[in-house]
Amino acid sequence: MVKKYLLLTPGPLTTSEEVKNAMDFDYCTWDDDYKKITQSFRNSLLRLAQVTSDDYSAVPIQGSGTYGVESVISSTISNNDKLLIAINGAYGKRISEMAEIYNIEHVDLVVDERKPITLKEVTEYLDKYPDITHFAMIHCETTTGILNPIEDIIPYVHGKGITTIVDAMSSFGGIPINVEQEEIDYLISSSNKCIQGVPGFSFVIARKDNLESTKGLARTLSLDLYAQYIEMEKDNGKWRFTSPTHVVHAFHEALRELDEEGGVKARYLRYKANQEHLATGMEKLGFKVLIDEKWQSPIITSFVYPTADFDFRKFYQQLKEDGFVIYPGKISQVPTFRIGNIGEVYDNDITKLLLAIKSIVD
Repeated sequence: MVKKYLLLTPGPLTTSEEVKNAMDFDYCTWDDDYKKITQSFRNSLLRLAQVTSDDYSAVPIQGSGTYGVESVISSTISNNDKLLIAINGAYGKRISEMAEIYNIEHVDLVVDERKPITLKEVTEYLDKYPDITHFAMIHCETTTGILNPIEDIIPYVHGKGITTIVDAMSSFGGIPINVEQEEIDYLISSSNKCIQGVPGFSFVIARKDNLESTKGLARTLSLDLYAQYIEMEKDNGKWRFTSPTHVVHAFHEALRELDEEGGVKARYLRYKANQEHLATGMEKLGFKVLIDEKWQSPIITSFVYPTADFDFRKFYQQLKEDGFVIYPGKISQVPTFRIGNIGEVYDNDITKLLLAIKSIVD
């Protein structure tokens, strides 16, 4: 039997017992009570995004976060459009791969993974390519843990009449985002990130007038965002195809717990305190944080290998035996590993983790 451990990754993450218990029942996808739960969490997501149902809709999509991103890319951009993708990590690259697969004309703005995307760089590309119609970027790029300044970039881009797409997979629910104020047309996240549910579906918070103009653009059946939206509006929260019923109930409970904690701002402060405690403690143990503090997200932190002969696999296994699971690094320029601090993770957990690491490196 596998020993239980604290999952220190950017999602899936350690969930509460109540979230796990919410899945201990078999539900019917067509039942009116179940559809009410879907409608309830859709409305809750709009409140978290600080928007209203007059202008926006929250549309869930079966599958992981990548399915939600692919739903937007494949079903809201036409063959006559042109997409600019800001890339400073693996998840920006993934959007570019999607555009390639669907033969969507696109331009890639590629930045060093250790640096944030800047408004200056985006402006230069928009000046160079005046025919850009859509713009996509990652908010928290978990390749490194960097936080890109969407609040600077997205309103400027939207002001140019360009449709804006934000992958907020690892930030929504854990970092305050005012979707309307920041002029985001499509924001994508998933059930198993900062809202602290379990894997099974993603969701898109979409500006209605933009979404409603995309009818007929979808290149797939199951990832047709417009069709999913219309079905849910028409039939009070019914999913087009079989939904992850247990995951939906877990998510509903996770949203209740988010409210109980004090909302997104309170959760952000907890995550931020976790990250600062972790970074300070690790540096005392001889580990260097990869990202400059001013761009560091409260979600996950990358640490540079302390020595040339550092054995990550051995380090990982020793920590796992002590009850902690961390992440390998994902960039090529510098050998790193990553530690997340979202989910049911608190200050005393970080203290215990640091003690376990100290016992390994001493």
